[in-house]
Amino acid sequence: MLGADPHLERQLIERVVAGDKTAFGHLAKQHTGRLLMLARRMLSSTSQAEDAVQDALASVWVARHRIDPERPVGPFLTTSVLNKCRDNLRRRKAAGLIGIAPSLDEIVIADDRPDPEASAVTRNTLAALQKEIERLPVRLREALVLVAIDGRSQVEAADLLGVTEKAIETRVYRARKRLREKIPDF
Repeated sequence: MLGADPHLERQLIERVVAGDKTAFGHLAKQHTGRLLMLARRMLSSTSQAEDAVQDALASVWVARHRIDPERPVGPFLTTSVLNKCRDNLRRRKAAGLIGIAPSLDEIVIADDRPDPEASAVTRNTLAALQKEIERLPVRLREALVLVAIDGRSQVEAADLLGVTEKAIETRVYRARKRLREKIPDF
């Protein structure tokens, strides 16, 4: 990832701000995998996650003049993807209210274990967990995904979401508590 060489990242950002599409491609390529995983975890849909990341990158390109070459670009890109995920979730909720429920991708969980019964139980538990994560309020889901799943520190998650570290700690606690209430094996 470019984070290992801040000088190279700064040069790419300066070229991006100047309108260099090739530099933007290189910059985006370094972060796309992480951004896709984040969006997939937020939206529980591979195709919607791909759309969210594509929309976010397009928005970043349009607003490239706002990128600060002196700061790492990862948090800027992450915030943009989170915003697109929020938009998607709001549209999904609105569609559900008027009875137009969008179809989500099948949840496919690969398991190499030879015991089919144990595999089925594990898949069912993970599918139930994913379903309950989808039901969490967006604020709780964002904090949980960023900290517990994406592996970010509470400080970094707080910075990305524009809240205090204590707010992140509380949101992650509440999200885990709700999941434990719904899924006893969690």
